[in-house]
Amino acid sequence: MVAEHPLPTPVAADPVAAAPIVVASNRGPVSYALREDGSLVAGRGGGGLVSGLSEIGRDPRGAAAVWVCAALGEGDRLAASRAGRRLDPADTGGLRVRMLDIPAGTFSAAYNGVANSVLWFAHHMLWQTPLEPVFDKEFRSQWADYETYNTAFADAIAEEAAEGAVVLVQDYHLTLVPALLRARRPDLRVGHFSHTPWAPPDYYRLLPDDIAEQVLRGVLGGDRAAFLTRRWAEAFAACCADVLGAEVVREEHGGAAAVRFAGRTTLLGVHALGADADFLRERAHRPDVEERLTALREQIGPGRRTILRVDRTELSKNIVRGLHAYRRLLEDHPHWRGRVTHLAFAYPSRQDLAVYRDYTAEVKRVADAVNAEFGTADWQPVILHVKDDFARSLAAYRMADVALVNPIRDGMNLVAKEVPAVSDHGCVLVLSREAGAAAELAGEAIVVNPYDVEATARALHVALLMDPAERAERAERLATAATRLPPARWFTEQLHALEGDAT
Repeated sequence: MVAEHPLPTPVAADPVAAAPIVVASNRGPVSYALREDGSLVAGRGGGGLVSGLSEIGRDPRGAAAVWVCAALGEGDRLAASRAGRRLDPADTGGLRVRMLDIPAGTFSAAYNGVANSVLWFAHHMLWQTPLEPVFDKEFRSQWADYETYNTAFADAIAEEAAEGAVVLVQDYHLTLVPALLRARRPDLRVGHFSHTPWAPPDYYRLLPDDIAEQVLRGVLGGDRAAFLTRRWAEAFAACCADVLGAEVVREEHGGAAAVRFAGRTTLLGVHALGADADFLRERAHRPDVEERLTALREQIGPGRRTILRVDRTELSKNIVRGLHAYRRLLEDHPHWRGRVTHLAFAYPSRQDLAVYRDYTAEVKRVADAVNAEFGTADWQPVILHVKDDFARSLAAYRMADVALVNPIRDGMNLVAKEVPAVSDHGCVLVLSREAGAAAELAGEAIVVNPYDVEATARALHVALLMDPAERAERAERLATAATRLPPARWFTEQLHALEGDAT
């Protein structure tokens, strides 16, 4: 879920001093909207990655840290150009933030053309291979912009980092940065963290050979490459061996511990980001959530069960098959008609890409079709919300009987962890085996093949019939596993690992 999260209390730090810790990510902790009068209003940056990385300000050493990010829109670019080297700390919750004013055309080509349309698709294995991908002259131009974009980050980090600083580079947008930094500042301790899955070698090799090598060499430029699950770490190691001929160093139990290539060793790590239980539970009982809880109950009607999903309309989230599974549930088990409602919160994502606009439209079409086929005067089978509302999502978390989390492929999926942490009376989790969260939660969830609509419908039926006592016990165990590594510990664990590598 795209969750709000409190930014740290402002701290007193030299606004221009070199930083002992640098975090780099495409999206930063603040975003700016441009008003009609030309003034700017600052708001919190969205996304789970921002929530996790905002914990930098809670670490005692984080007060002097710098966060390097990109300007994402017109308001951001204007703020960056006005700010000079760093943004006003009053806008950032006290964090020292350098926002890069990368030209809009370069940013769009790097972000939409390469990061979201190529690397994201590769790692989530989403291409319709009879037709895509096509790596042509246009792609090569976009790749040049991706290189320029990564170079801008590397130059800024090199300027911001103190001697021997620790640098945490985030995600598929910035795969080239570790190697670029190695060339500029060999004194730095550099880690790269992948928030997505990593593609297995056969699929990864769909990328042009030189690009596949360049991405791997980029990540291996760091001292450490970290992932959300062991599965993704092993896939990365396999790609390094297959594409580069690198040596994979194994632990006693056989797991990949490091990759040796070109005279350097890059350690591998796994940090399974968990839900922030303390924040979520407190936030879920504020008045605005109580208001939305009352409104949802009135909209659903008394005595009805609920199946919940909360997702961005990203292609990997598999929302359409989830709707088809719910339709199949109503077809195969007519006694659920009028007795269960599907709350589908599908918040539009990446609407600047046509394929995402088309997918969002298909979600709406299928939801409307289910309602037209099964709806009655007093029962709406699918309640679809497409406007992002954090308080409403938390209200739904609290009341849901079943949570459906069925991505085609997902690095982690925090919704699967957040629902058990917030649920009032225990919620059954129907979980895709292709979600990274399955590595921790499969034992207490009902696990499904995300492509199998029939099996998912059966899983929903079993979940709805589960004894309340068993449901509550499973939910309690799920919540314990889901909150084992909250964002603060997730961040500091990586920081300590990088610092430990230097000793």
